Amino acid sequence: MSIPATYSEEQLVLALKNRDRQAFGYLYDHYSAALYTIIRQILRDPDRSDDVLQEVFTNIWRKIETYDPEKGRIFTWMLNIARNASIDTLRSKDFRQARQNQELSETVDFRMESRAVQPNFDHIGLRKALEGLRPEYREVIELAYYKGYTHEEIADSAKIPLGTVKTRIRSALIQLRAHLRQT
Repeated sequence: MSIPATYSEEQLVLALKNRDRQAFGYLYDHYSAALYTIIRQILRDPDRSDDVLQEVFTNIWRKIETYDPEKGRIFTWMLNIARNASIDTLRSKDFRQARQNQELSETVDFRMESRAVQPNFDHIGLRKALEGLRPEYREVIELAYYKGYTHEEIADSAKIPLGTVKTRIRSALIQLRAHLRQT
């Protein structure tokens, strides 16, 4: 049996559900950088980001049976796992205490370093899709998915009602899904 150099999304999912380790290696090689960028952008801590990335891929391996292609693409599913794991870590008591106990020089260097990290989603077209959204939609998506804000935090930050935040996020996701299906 020959080993495919690339997989279609359907082939990859089927191989993962059959517990094919080579398919998992392929998945890691092709998606880890994008997932790490999201994790790093939320946590702003390289060491913790490495740990969360490992946790994310462990969860992907364990939970691949729960992936439903009818609900979206595999990358979107993995992105949600990464985002949720990052937010859980961000809100954990240990993480908050560790950040409070950082030396001032670490904090200053860390903030300067975090400005240099720019996500590169050009290969999947996500940045272009986001640019196509109305500004108020783009704002709530960036706060929710890239910065890890809760809906309540977005409402406070943008000074808009909570219901408006939820409506904008839902509308933006519908538009993004439509755009990504066309590409």
